[in-house]
Amino acid sequence: MTPKTKATAIGAIAVLLWSLLALFTAASGAVPPFQLAAMTFAIGGMAGASVWLVRPARIRLLRQPPVVWLVGVGGLFGYHFFYFSALRAAPPVEAGLIAYLWPLLIVVFSALLPGEKLHVHHVIGALAGAGGAFIIVTSGKSVQIDPQFAAGYAMALACALIWSGYSLLSRRFAKVPTDVVTGICLATAARSLLAHLALETTRWPADSGQWLAVVGLGLGPVGLAFFLWDYGVKQGDIQVLGAASYAAPLLSTLVLVLFGFAPLTAALGLACLLITGGAVIAAKDMIWR
Repeated sequence: MTPKTKATAIGAIAVLLWSLLALFTAASGAVPPFQLAAMTFAIGGMAGASVWLVRPARIRLLRQPPVVWLVGVGGLFGYHFFYFSALRAAPPVEAGLIAYLWPLLIVVFSALLPGEKLHVHHVIGALAGAGGAFIIVTSGKSVQIDPQFAAGYAMALACALIWSGYSLLSRRFAKVPTDVVTGICLATAARSLLAHLALETTRWPADSGQWLAVVGLGLGPVGLAFFLWDYGVKQGDIQVLGAASYAAPLLSTLVLVLFGFAPLTAALGLACLLITGGAVIAAKDMIWR
């Protein structure tokens, strides 16, 4: 396995962790979105900071140019801020579909990165994944773009642009160590706390099960996943990772089916074929050498 293939596989683990996001969020109770983001990013950041107890010298790696912090905190906090805001300002189906354009945008705009080339199979794979995501997100519901929700749609698009931009710009800072994600998570937690205090009413988890779900979010989908994604997009095949990211809504739905939160349908099977097939097509160069 080449270093690039290994890094791509590591980045793909982040997609697997993100598939647990819906389950853990549903199990966390009625904690408001920005409060939940503040709590989980704080947990993820503190988990990363635990490395400093064993290797205190690594804290010096946080000394990075301001642009690194701008891209990092802007990406993590900006994505969640506009995503939550879009869901409040527009119907969730339409907002979710627009927001989930980011994997396709990663694949398309990766051609602008030094040393990267966009091939037809990358685009085909990404479009197939987008089709599968469309089936999952709509779940048989009609999609209607209503002008009265234009502000919400714009926020959803901003969400997609921010996360794809963050992922692509991270590639430009490939020499910045992944340890910096620890500081970015902690800074994102602080920003989320400010947004919570300004926009929401505090509600704590009601029981130990909900607390465990919050901790699970902080350690996995909102913790380790961002460290793995950072390494993957910096060192791996970013086009394959972009196409493979459409597996997140599919796996998330399958997890919900497994735990009885959603039904198993023929549409889900079709989505599975589209997303899996799209990922295989996009990764053609890695599979058949």
